[in-house]
Amino acid sequence: MQARIYKPAKVATQSGENQTEWVLEFIPNKEDKFIEPIMGRTTSRNMMDEVRLKFSNLEEAIHFATNKNLQFEVIPLQPRKIIKKSYASNFK
Repeated sequence: MQARIYKPAKVATQSGENQTEWVLEFIPNKEDKFIEPIMGRTTSRNMMDEVRLKFSNLEEAIHFATNKNLQFEVIPLQPRKIIKKSYASNFK
């Protein structure tokens, strides 16, 4: 089973720092998805598509993945771009 470890981005409506926890989520398999015949919704046979595990730091997430023999990829943090502008520039 493949997994990805990343730190989620800050929600757009918040002005504070981004979240402090790391997330391990399993990469969904395309063959597990199918269209439900009664309602016509796309669903999955694999419940691991819905599992998201949160860890307080990156080392704990990597340790968990190696103990469970998971193939994982760590998505590195992207530096935050801060554009400094004055309030007056909104009216130009």
